[in-house]
Amino acid sequence: MTDTKPAERLTFKEMCARFDVTPRTLRYYEYIELLQPEKEGRSRFYGSRELARMVLIMRGRRFGFSLEDIRQWLMIYDETGTQAQMQAWLDLADRQLQSLAEQKAQLESAIDELHDLRESVAKSLK
Repeated sequence: MTDTKPAERLTFKEMCARFDVTPRTLRYYEYIELLQPEKEGRSRFYGSRELARMVLIMRGRRFGFSLEDIRQWLMIYDETGTQAQMQAWLDLADRQLQSLAEQKAQLESAIDELHDLRESVAKSLK
């Protein structure tokens, strides 16, 4: 006897709560075809595929990828499968790591400059 758990299926409201996104955000992700929920009348339901895609979308956003990069990357899986998708992800990750490193250097420079200026002003007040 196998224990088959029914596939998880979330409503629109549950999906917003699960991923802490606004209804507007979730509708936008559908509009740009990142997500394609099942529709029953006016209700939308999100199954395991959409949940997995949402995890990837949220992770991609946290790493600073654009929604278009994420959309293109998800399309690769649909069109050519996992191997091509993973290779594309490596390319995206390399580009994003370079971009983040540049941003980090700019932030460190700005922090150093602000710190020096703050110290200079503090000394002038003594």
